[in-house]
Amino acid sequence: MADDRYTVRVSVTGRVQGVFFRGWTEEQAEALKLDGWVKNEPDGSVSALVSGPRADVEALVEKLHTGPRAARVAKVDVREDSAADVPGGFSIAH
Repeated sequence: MADDRYTVRVSVTGRVQGVFFRGWTEEQAEALKLDGWVKNEPDGSVSALVSGPRADVEALVEKLHTGPRAARVAKVDVREDSAADVPGGFSIAH
């Protein structure tokens, strides 16, 4: 149910582009059956909109602090958001 959904916008900085961060995030989110998207930003960060059961969203956010093996995450900013604009499924946005 929509009322049970927890939605966050996440910004990840550090060495997070060119290291399969988006693809890895998509794999992790799909394994947790979360909705949303992930994309590269012009400033070198990666942003994501993630929605689903709170425990699963929090599990993904925790994984984002490490990322894929080649990544070097410096900071993860998380803020709660509305679930109104979250697409079904999880994808890499361009």
